[in-house]
Amino acid sequence: MAFDEGLAQRVRELLADNPHTTEKKMFGGMGFMISGNMCVGIMGDGMVARVGPPNYDHALSLPYAREFDFTGRPMKGWVMVDGQGLAEDEDLAQWLEQAERFASALMPK
Repeated sequence: MAFDEGLAQRVRELLADNPHTTEKKMFGGMGFMISGNMCVGIMGDGMVARVGPPNYDHALSLPYAREFDFTGRPMKGWVMVDGQGLAEDEDLAQWLEQAERFASALMPK
């Protein structure tokens, strides 16, 4: 599966100030990690955001968000955000803020 290079570049720019950010091609997409922990992933024209179990229900209630079920079973704490919900820089930044906050709170790998 190809991924949206433009979206990946926008994510890269928004995470540029975090010195613990790395990126890695995975599962046909691009993953962005914070201290070795997955933060977000670009898949197709959408983004998987790791918001964490405490924020999961709220995240699912937001427009363009749905369960992430890469393995056929929903992954608690992870949501898939459709590309339409990331078109505006402000919307992308809000999703990244949630995911970066959660990933940054995890023990480094």
